[in-house]
Formats: sequence, C-alpha cells, structure tokens
Amino acid sequence: MNLSPSLLISSSTSATLLRPSHVNLRPNPNLNRHLFPAKATDFFGYQRILASAARIRAKPKELVLGNPSVTVEKGKYSYDVETLINKLSSLPPRGSIARCLDVFKNKLSLNDFALVFKEFAQRGDWQRSLRLFKYMQRQIWCKPNEHIYTIMIGVLGREGLLEKCQEIFDEMPSHGVAPSVFSFTALINAYGRNGQYKSSLELLDRMKKERVSPSILTYNTVINSCARGGLDWEELLGLFAQMRHEGIQADIVTYNTLLSACARRGLGDEAEMVFRTMNEGGILPDITTYSYLVETFGKLNRLEKVSELLKEMESGGSFPDITSYNVLLEAHAQSGSIKEAMGVFRQMQGAGCVPNAATYSILLNLYGRHGRYDDVRDLFLEMKVSNTEPDAATYNILINVFGEGGYFKEVVTLFHDMVEENVEPNMETYEGLIFACGKGGLHEDAKKILLHMNEKGVVPSSKAYTGVIEAYGQAALYEEALVAFNTMNEVGSKPTVETYNSLIQMFAKGGLYKESEAILLKMGQSGVARNRDTFNGVIEAFRQGGQFEEAIKAYVEMEKARCDPDEQTLEAVLSVYCFAGLVEESEEQFGEIKALGILPSVMCYCMMLAVYAKADRWDDAHQLLDEMFTNRVSNIHQVIGQMIRGDYDDDSNWQMVEYVFEKLKSEGCSLGVRFYNTLLEALWWLGQKERATRVLNEATKRGLFPELFRKNKLVWSVDVHRMWEGAACTAISVWLNNMHEMFISGDDLPQLASAVVVRGHMEKSSITRDFPVAKSAYAFLNEVSSSFCFPGWNKGRIVCQRSQLKRILSVTEQHSDEYKKDRIITLSNSPFPLPGTNTSMSNVKRDQLSNADAERSIMTRTELMTSTV
Repeated sequence: MNLSPSLLISSSTSATLLRPSHVNLRPNPNLNRHLFPAKATDFFGYQRILASAARIRAKPKELVLGNPSVTVEKGKYSYDVETLINKLSSLPPRGSIARCLDVFKNKLSLNDFALVFKEFAQRGDWQRSLRLFKYMQRQIWCKPNEHIYTIMIGVLGREGLLEKCQEIFDEMPSHGVAPSVFSFTALINAYGRNGQYKSSLELLDRMKKERVSPSILTYNTVINSCARGGLDWEELLGLFAQMRHEGIQADIVTYNTLLSACARRGLGDEAEMVFRTMNEGGILPDITTYSYLVETFGKLNRLEKVSELLKEMESGGSFPDITSYNVLLEAHAQSGSIKEAMGVFRQMQGAGCVPNAATYSILLNLYGRHGRYDDVRDLFLEMKVSNTEPDAATYNILINVFGEGGYFKEVVTLFHDMVEENVEPNMETYEGLIFACGKGGLHEDAKKILLHMNEKGVVPSSKAYTGVIEAYGQAALYEEALVAFNTMNEVGSKPTVETYNSLIQMFAKGGLYKESEAILLKMGQSGVARNRDTFNGVIEAFRQGGQFEEAIKAYVEMEKARCDPDEQTLEAVLSVYCFAGLVEESEEQFGEIKALGILPSVMCYCMMLAVYAKADRWDDAHQLLDEMFTNRVSNIHQVIGQMIRGDYDDDSNWQMVEYVFEKLKSEGCSLGVRFYNTLLEALWWLGQKERATRVLNEATKRGLFPELFRKNKLVWSVDVHRMWEGAACTAISVWLNNMHEMFISGDDLPQLASAVVVRGHMEKSSITRDFPVAKSAYAFLNEVSSSFCFPGWNKGRIVCQRSQLKRILSVTEQHSDEYKKDRIITLSNSPFPLPGTNTSMSNVKRDQLSNADAERSIMTRTELMTSTV
C-alpha cells in the first residue's frame, strides 16, 4: 500500500467513513512535508470559531445590571411576570426601576413579585433583587409583605451577606410587618448555613421571648446548623428533647439530620439509638437514612450492624424498601466484600424484596472488578430469568467489565442483545463499545457501531472516534484510520491527546516513522501537549524503522520536556539497543530497569535472550532463563521461561501456555503485538523454530497480525512490516511451507509471491533495504532462492514471479524425517548449548548477520553514544 495521503481529506470524501474503500487517496511524494498542507488551517477554521465561542461562553458570569442575554424561559410564568423579569434583566446599571415598573403598576400582585424574586434567587442575582426590594419598600401599591421579606432574607443568606439579612429583618417592624416563624426561620437558616450556629440558637431564644412559636422547620434548621457547627452530641439531643417537649413531632428530616451528625462523628451506638427511636415513632426510613447508617458503620468497620438493623425491621413487620438494601450493597461493593454483598442480596430476596436493575448492576460491577466473569454471566442470566429488565446502566457496566477483561466479541454481542431488548444506548454505551473494539482490533464491528450511531442521529464523541482509529490501527488499516480522523474533525469532535497518540502508535508498530513525525507536527500545531505515551510511540516508530539514533534522541527530548518515563519507555529504549545489536548497552539498560525496583517484563527478558543468542553468549542466556524459572513474583515469567526451554511441548502442558496467552489477551492487541514479537524473537534466535511456529499460530488465533497472510488469484503475500526479525523469519517460513503444501496439493500458483517488509511513505525509497526487518527478510529469502528481489515499482516488497516460484517449489529437499520431507524450510527445535560452551548454532542461520551488519552495529553504537552526550 502506498500510504501517503493527506490527513486532511475533503468533506465529501471523509463523509464516506463507513465506505473507506471508495475514498480516493492519491500518493503524495512529499508526505513528510505535505501530509498536513497549508490549507489545513482553513479546514480547522470551523473548530476555531467553535472554540472561540466556547471561550466567550466560558467567561465567569459577572453580576452586572444591563446584561440582556439572560431571559426567562417562555411559558414559565404569566405574561406580565415574564415581561417584568426580562425588563429588569436588561436594565442598565443606573437604569430606573421606577420607570421599568410604571407599566405594571396595580397589575401585579405580591405573589407575582414573589415569583420575580425566586427567579433572581435561582440565578444568584442578589444585587438586582435588593434594588427591586428597596424600591418596593418605598411604594404603597407593592409594599413587601412578610413572605417577600422571608424570600429576600433567604436570597442574601445564600450569598453569605449576614449583615444585610439582619438589617432587612430588623426593618420589618418599622415597615409595619411583624416577623413570623417564617422570617425567623429564614434568618436562622442564613446564620446556620454560614457556620454561625450560636447566632441561630440566640434567634431561637428570641423567638420564644417574642412569643413566636417555632415550627418543625425551625427546629430542623437549628439542629442542622448546630450539627454542622460541631455542637456537642448531648446538646443536640437536648434540642431534640426540647422540641418534643413543646409538642412538635420529629419528622424524617429531623432524624436524618441527627444521623448525619452521627455519620460525621462516627457515633455508632448513638446512630443505632436514633434509628430505633425513629422506627418506634412510625417514621419510615428513606434512602438518606440508610446512606447515613452505612456511612457511620462503614467508618467503624461494622457494616454488618446495618444488616442487623434491617433484620429487626423485617421481624417487626416493617419491611425496608429496595433502596435501603442497595445502599448497603453499594457499601460492601466499594470495600470489595463479595461474600458480604451476596449475603445482603440473599437477605433481601428472603425478605420478599424484589431486586431491581440497580441491585444487579452493583453486583455485576463487583464481580467484574474481581475478574469473576463466569459469575457475571450467571448473575446476568439470573437477572433476565427473574424478569428484571436491564437498563442502559446495567449494559454499560457489562460492556466495561467484559471490555476490560478482554472479551471483546462478547461486548459486541451485548450490544446486539441491548438493541433486541429495545434498551436505548447512551454515549457512555457507544464509547465503551468502541473502546473495546479498538482494544481488541475489531474494526468491522467498530464501523458498524459508528453506522448505527449515524442512523440514530448521534454524533460520535472524541473518545468514540479515537476507539475507531485504534481499531483500524490494530489491523494496520492506515488509510481507514486517517479517514476516521478527518471525519472526526469535520463533525466537530475535537481530537484529544489520546487520538493523536493512537495515530502515532499505529504508525509506530509498522515503522512508519515519517507518518508518525507528521502526526507529531500536526499535534503541535493544534496546541495538544505531548505526553509520555506520545514519546513512547515516537521511540517505537524510529526503532521499527531502523532509525536508532533518532529513537534515542526522542528519549533525550522526552527528559528535556520533563516527561517522566514509565516502564514502557524503559522497555522501548531497551528494544532500540537490542534491535541495533548493542549487547553492552542492552545489558546496561536491563540493569537500570532492575535498579529502579521494577521487575523486567517477560518482553524485556525475551529481548535480552535474543541479544545473547545472536552474540553466542550462552552462559548469560542460561542465567536469564534461570531467573525466569525461579521468579516467585510472576507466574507468567515462569511459564514462558519453561515454554522456551521446551517443558510444555506436549498438548496437556501446553494448556498452561494458552492460559498465559489468554490472560495477556485482556490487555488488548497493542500489548499483544509487542509481546509476541519479543517472544518470537527469542525463540527464533535460540533455535526453537518449531516452537516459534506454534506461538505464531497462537497469536493469529487471537486476532493479532490480521494482515499477515493474504491470498488471491494474483498474489500470495506475507506482511511482516510490523514484526521483528525473528517473528518475520518465522512467518516467512510458515508462508513458504504453506505455499509448498498447496502447490503439491495441485493449487494454481499466483502471478506473484510477495513479502511486505515496509509500508507507507518509505516504500518509494531504496534505503528501505537497510531497514532491520527488510534486510533480515531479504537475507532469509535469498537463502531459499536468489529469485526473490526488491522490484523497481515498490521498495517495500520482496517478490518472486510465478515462473520462478514454480521452479523453487518443484524442488523438494530430501530428508530422512517423513514429516518434514515436503517442506522448504525445516522448522525444528535445536538443543540448547550447555553452560560454559561457546557454540555457534548453524541452524539458527546466524550467517544472515554478515560482516556488513557487524560494521553497522559498530557504527550504530558510536552514533547512539554520541547522540546521548
């Protein structure tokens, strides 16, 4: 594929995201310079306009009179009230309220004015409210009543303007308005919500002295302010007792207020006492009640006490509702207590309380977080059998659980089930689905989900488009990923750093470093800051493309940018040295990883094994394998180490290896490509070719390297451009043997056999012959026949014409082994040299590393050392 399209495709083209094969992507010989042409600024003009508008809207709202932009919703109030609110909203700072109200004189009642004050209170516009209030105090036709005073005190209290609250309250008698329980309560609330509970208590005493009887609302307000202010528990109970002595019956708010105090202070016995008193008084608990109980006993690590209280209610004939159980379930779920959560679930069922969708969602999420996927499936089946209909939240949890667990196909099945059940997906659903498809490389499914969104009129978010790009990238569908990127820009979904990183890492795996550089440039032009994942991708791109010096420069630049490296960064740098054949530098980097207290990953061990094998350092290779065998921290290290040595070759033991591969599958295709590349690298150079073939088969079974083998009447191809040298040689061996078997079976040969070693912009350059994978593949194929060559029309292919291919395949090497006699490449496992020996293994074909390669390693070492100084 000649990948050099501009990332900025015209709108008519990018609209065909769901039909990428119709897009005309013409080659551009100056990709690095023109991948993002100058007209890109015009393309993103619309985004800049939107961004500018967003910046204007994002300015903090200043409470300045005369801003006509805020208008009341039509139909919310009567015509006159709406008109007055809009006129007051547009009144200039020094505008006359009197003139504004002349039109409404004797038309509006005090109840109408109360609505006006409430509207401004919702907006937090206390200045406008105060101006209107002061005007009304000077009038006869609209003189404020006690209700208006109460509202005004509340408005100012919410803003913390306590002096103005007190001033208005004190003015009431002089304006002929006697304070009532409502205005007293409003003032008590103003002081209480601003932390002055002592003033609230003083006002309560003043009420009683002025013979204004407190109401239940008054006492609830006082108790709440005192509880928040830190009044002693005994004094809070004193207020409660005082209230009851005055004949005021406590309500649900009173008890919840006391329980909230218990929760904040961790008073378990006191909370239990309040709850029992509440039940004895015939007050039914609500979700807030149980939330405070759970919070109280959760702090004391005594959640089982809540279950006991629920059982007491059940035995007393007062059955708690579903919300009470759900609150307790959620608490157990947050602490990860599966056994206790299921105990509450069964208790609820035993009490005859039917679980709802929220109940099952809590448990499904709990099982999923602990990786108990079979239990998730069983519970979901139980949910459906019990006729509890799952809602969107339930499906979202399942999608996230199975997506994180690596069951990507099952995620897509869940979506189909959701559609069949007529449950409407939301944006979280779509993002979770496409994220799973991206992680698992399910580009066809991602495309169908995107089509479904378009049919529903749902504009995909940036996260959804990033998932689509990720899915295409896992399958090396570069053009389709670029079309998705352009469509994303056209519909107004702004690319995020994750979007750009997905593109960079997509190109990186294939060694398309020119394209990665172009994305990096566009990223900077868009004002998106680079992060650690960005640099990791750039390092990998240069390494896979054989630009080792540039890879180390990127690492140095990362440090200058104060971007802290992570384990993957250190692993990427190690891969650069290993690719370059620099043994000492590789050892130093491997040691640095250990020195940081990090257990080197299996991939790091495999890289070092390959380096030692290439250098005939078998003592070091044996020592590394011993480290893997004896590793007590990671079972994966043990299993892979034993597999390399051949301890799991029989089918029964191979299941252990398959189990490890399945566990790694949950991490997604991105890690899978790196893992299998390094493992195949080690196996190939250690001479374990048959085992390498088996591992390659396991990788393709799990959906990795989908581009690897392609066959039609014209071309049989093997695409190894995303592979390391050992993996590429393994894949080419399988490809050649498969072609030979098909030839013997009588299948017609294609016009061309092609090994794809480089893709993208560099396909046109002859320097690609020196890329590590290209050079290794060419040397390997020339061991088979000199008929394999780089054609003039594409420097990223190694091809063989039909006539020459027929001649090669017609020659069958004679072997004593009956199983291998019809194979071009002998794939067997060579015995490991014993420790202390320095044996060159001929069947590893180390002669592929010529003197020129040795010179290249020396030159590379000099360049890398220079670049890091």
